[in-house]
Amino acid sequence: MAALRVLLSCVRGPLRPPVRCPAWRPFASGANFEYIIAEKRGKNNTVGLIQLNRPKALNALCDGLIDELNQALKTFEEDPAVGAIVLTGGDKAFAAGADIKEMQNLSFQDCYSSKFLKHWDHLTQVKKPVIAAVNGYAFGGGCELAMMCDIIYAGEKAQFAQPEILIGTIPVCAFSLLPRHLGAGGTQRLTRAVGKSLAMEMVLTGDRISAQDAKQAGLVSKICPVETLVEEAIQCAEKIASNSKIVVAMAKESVNAAFEMTLTEGSKLEKKLFYSTFATDDRKEGMTAFVEKRKANFKDQ
Repeated sequence: MAALRVLLSCVRGPLRPPVRCPAWRPFASGANFEYIIAEKRGKNNTVGLIQLNRPKALNALCDGLIDELNQALKTFEEDPAVGAIVLTGGDKAFAAGADIKEMQNLSFQDCYSSKFLKHWDHLTQVKKPVIAAVNGYAFGGGCELAMMCDIIYAGEKAQFAQPEILIGTIPVCAFSLLPRHLGAGGTQRLTRAVGKSLAMEMVLTGDRISAQDAKQAGLVSKICPVETLVEEAIQCAEKIASNSKIVVAMAKESVNAAFEMTLTEGSKLEKKLFYSTFATDDRKEGMTAFVEKRKANFKDQ
């Protein structure tokens, strides 16, 4: 019980009033952001970097933050120079959960009639790969946000948890309202990532797991030193961005299909997408470059 109280006290951080963060400089969209930082990174500016920026609230996910996140994602999605996106937080917290203060007094009718959290699903619709670089706490909605990304890199001290049970509810985001966008929240995506037993333990106790346990369970693909985590995620994003963007999008669609299709259905989609690559100039360029023993020069066509 003592451990549970410590965890609950940790996730209660976001209950504090929203923190007004100083506006960051404009980036590609010309917008001034209050809750995030967004900029292009990489040697050729091919990576979109988004940093959650409510440090005093442990990057609690409020409506304003999600609105700005969606705007940045849309801008990077539409930028032809950007091939992949990195989403990160701070050293202490990636995101310690949803801002409970915003939903504390809502009723069932409020949630149902307004489709509460419906605009939180945009990340699931982004065609470009998104890498979560997680340092510190990724609790509740923060853990779900990381799981919505395509790849998770974790700092050595990262911790993951779905502690909603401790405040009288269950893990879920509006993502589950839109299953075709692969938007399952804590109970669905976590189970697919780590298996029933560990997911059930995390959901029913609210206990956290370490970055090392998360990697062993398959939730995380790589563990990095805290100080190099973001740069290593950017390097991975640069490598992805060097490939054909249209073929990368097809590959992402095919992998995601494994979450919602049977093996037979998924294999059929995989073949169709494979055939589709033969309609692109980049497929021809890639195979020609291989035969000629040179580096491919993809044009995203």
